[in-house]
Amino acid sequence: MAFGEFDLIATYFTQRWPRRADVELGVGDDGALLKVPENNQLVVVTDTMVSGVHFDQQTPARAIGHKIAAVNLSDLAAMGAEPAWLSLALTIPDIDHEWLTSFSHGLREICDYYGCQLVGGDTTRGPLSITLTAHGFVPDGLALRRDGAKPGDWIYVSGTLGDAGLALACQQQRCAVSDSHYRRVLERLYFPSPRVALGQNLREVASSAIDISDGLRADLGHVLKASNVGARIDVDEIPLSLALTESVAADTAIHFALSSGDDYELCFTVPESRRGVFDTLMARHPAKPTCIGRITSEPGKLRLERDGEPWENQDATQAGGYEHFR
Repeated sequence: MAFGEFDLIATYFTQRWPRRADVELGVGDDGALLKVPENNQLVVVTDTMVSGVHFDQQTPARAIGHKIAAVNLSDLAAMGAEPAWLSLALTIPDIDHEWLTSFSHGLREICDYYGCQLVGGDTTRGPLSITLTAHGFVPDGLALRRDGAKPGDWIYVSGTLGDAGLALACQQQRCAVSDSHYRRVLERLYFPSPRVALGQNLREVASSAIDISDGLRADLGHVLKASNVGARIDVDEIPLSLALTESVAADTAIHFALSSGDDYELCFTVPESRRGVFDTLMARHPAKPTCIGRITSEPGKLRLERDGEPWENQDATQAGGYEHFR
């Protein structure tokens, strides 16, 4: 008997997957029956990854499975949400058991880690494309948003920026780095770590937040637009990894941090009045975020500075990060 669509679902997306108590009915019916906790809002996010746009034929299937979930969980993290449920729409040209085994393994691993359950979706034949919708919870009134930054708020970022951009530049033969550094930055490109715990810790201290998916400059720009404010950034305070700083010139490293995407770190603002509470919370955090600047009262104006003066290379930096159709 031929191996068909429903055999695919049963084999790769039903067996041995994590289960949650708030899922009354999951994969296998016309729809899922789900229970939203009392006094919580439901946060819903969606991302699509398309072959030839977001990844190429050399990208391991396990990495694709991990990343399609990670980018959605990063959006949930930016809103302070607890991840809960995922639905997957998978379009594939044919049934490749080796690819499906690896892809589903990567997706299931990250679901296990963050306590998510796959509750439904769709499979179809066509050019390789994956769309995933993630659902999460946030207590009423505590969701992080882009539109809350105020003049005087401090600007922070988590982790280090630019590594994934360097990995992509190496793949495109625009840069050459040592093998050890390449392995490090390739891991950041293929297996990003959404800052879920950090996002939840920021609920009562951050005034705004966004995940850095298209580059710091572009994504911070979304916060500035939504909040009708400006920002001043000290480029020497932007956190960079050793792999990046040892591989390219200093200003090139800053360029990667500002304009390359796929970092999936958080950029957020903290009012001066909450900074002490924030520092206390972060004292228990394994990697304290870095303060890189401050919000100003100039709507839409992003000033890049070094030692209090305009950064001389800012005009060479792209006006924004990655954007489809541009």
